[in-house]
Amino acid sequence: MKIQGKTVLITGGCSGIGKIMARRCLEMGASQVIVWDINEAAIDATVQELSAKGFIKGFKADIANPASIDTAFAATKTACGDVDLLINNAGIITNNKTFAEQTDQDIDRTMDINTKGAMYVTRRYLKPMKERGVGHICNITSSAGMLALPKMSLYAASKWAAIGWSESVRIELEREKSPVKITTIAPYFINTGMFDGIHSFFRILPPEEVARKALRAVELDLGYRGINFPSHFIRLMQGIFPHSWFNFLFGDVCGLYTVMDHFTGRRK
Repeated sequence: MKIQGKTVLITGGCSGIGKIMARRCLEMGASQVIVWDINEAAIDATVQELSAKGFIKGFKADIANPASIDTAFAATKTACGDVDLLINNAGIITNNKTFAEQTDQDIDRTMDINTKGAMYVTRRYLKPMKERGVGHICNITSSAGMLALPKMSLYAASKWAAIGWSESVRIELEREKSPVKITTIAPYFINTGMFDGIHSFFRILPPEEVARKALRAVELDLGYRGINFPSHFIRLMQGIFPHSWFNFLFGDVCGLYTVMDHFTGRRK
């Protein structure tokens, strides 16, 4: 789907790659960009900052709360009409504790935002898109949804679920020969503050690069895009190498199993 002339909705659109994608969509000629966020001050600041680049409007939405989504959905429809491109970007990582140290609240919050929230929002927009015969949904997941790391159990679980759900819906639409498309984006760690404190053998990705490649994948109607490209081979390497070899090579030699040891995340 070409972004020029389209109405774009981005959840978690007032920080990180969500805000960058909002700006880039305006620069690419989107007719309207709508940002949903739970932080009203961030919404006001983002709209004020980006309004010189084109039409942008923001609405408060807690995507873990279906009632809040319904309110934002209705307000968006009234103010901006139909959405052509939905980007499910909102996400969190709560801590770097082992699973035994997690609370029920940690589990619920992570799954509610990273997985169920994207499902809730998509369920409300998918049917109108199918009825209009126009639409594209981009789900921002993570390479952690394919490669589980210690002290990321909740985040990994939420992203594995998000990838499985996103891919399943994509296949459903393809088998229905629907014009509505799904793109699943699975980036490595991004330098937005969300993963502050991690130490990685592999390059931590610049947010501008991830935003650019994600939107390019949408315009090319790609079903799946790992960022960077070698992440496409994670499953292959897990299948080829014995479990102990994979753990030694990637976990110990490359240090992936200790990346979360000094995690702090955003301090605000």
